[in-house]
Amino acid sequence: MKHIVEEKIVFRASAFKHNIKELDIRHAFELRLYDHLLPGEEDKNLLIGIDRNGNLLEILYNVIDERTINVFHAMPQGVS
Repeated sequence: MKHIVEEKIVFRASAFKHNIKELDIRHAFELRLYDHLLPGEEDKNLLIGIDRNGNLLEILYNVIDERTINVFHAMPQGVS
């Protein structure tokens, strides 16, 4: 049986700049559609996931260690 380690998510204040709720960010991590390193960046990851209302979120985060990630940006996907 494979052991799955739950990610610990920490948040910078900037993650809430666009009024996205913490629960919606966590939900997007559970229902991620895309999750990869940003091209040309060695420590920034882009995640596209679904919030609790079914909307797409764009989330940027760093991996701190094998169990912890740091979310520093979240906004509705497609909004500039």
